[in-house]
Amino acid sequence: MVTYDFDGRVAFVTGAARGIGRAIARRYAEAGADVVVTDICEDDLAVPYDLATEADLRETAELVEDAGVDALPLCVDVRDAAEIERAMDIAVETMGRIDVLATNAGVWDSRPLVEMDEATFDAVVETNLRGSWLPAKHFARHVREREGGGRIVTTASVGGLVGTAGSAHYAAAMHGVVGLTKSLAVELGRDGITANAVCPTGVDTPMLAGMADAVGEAAFEQISDASGPMNVLDGDLLSPRDVAEAFCWLSSDAARYVTGVALPVDAGMTSK
Repeated sequence: MVTYDFDGRVAFVTGAARGIGRAIARRYAEAGADVVVTDICEDDLAVPYDLATEADLRETAELVEDAGVDALPLCVDVRDAAEIERAMDIAVETMGRIDVLATNAGVWDSRPLVEMDEATFDAVVETNLRGSWLPAKHFARHVREREGGGRIVTTASVGGLVGTAGSAHYAAAMHGVVGLTKSLAVELGRDGITANAVCPTGVDTPMLAGMADAVGEAAFEQISDASGPMNVLDGDLLSPRDVAEAFCWLSSDAARYVTGVALPVDAGMTSK
């Protein structure tokens, strides 16, 4: 893996208690950044699988600290404006600054469009799309109060680039995240802030496993088959670390002129 130097920088990661978010937090820590790790730390009745717990978040913080940097764990609902503003204020007060924002909090559900209920639709769209906008809004306000610019990297999924069978609400939210990210790049460029989206294919995470358990293996395979192969290279799911590498590069000085990009990390899925 490439070596980066994030010494003296602070990263703020949402959805960090497990899966891709944990991998992002650990990768930033390995590069020398102090990391604020956040997650909702409770279940949502509209989401058909268990979400991360406070114990999961504490474990992520411990893994970050194992890299020799500081960690600040905060339980935060990214859909709640007051909670996000409070978390950003605590992070700046505790860590001194925030240089990188990685918005990774997200939920998924899989069912035919005609069987979708409003609560599930709202939970998916609000967590993934509103949960990317609110942190970016308050991060941008913080960066404008100091010099040096910053990086925003969002998790958007290949569902933000193509249509997907059985998860129209997820695809709609992720297309929104891509549009939001491109707009952030245009609007915040003069503040020295780059904004990019990472669009992974299927990743071996608790979210994917939880959804498979919730709908049943046979139904899950039917949905996957309808969307086509998620990996045209070797057929396997990606690891969270594969996605974290893209976040690290887009957050680094090496990508200082890369902004407004929706970067597929999809093993060729969207090249079909």
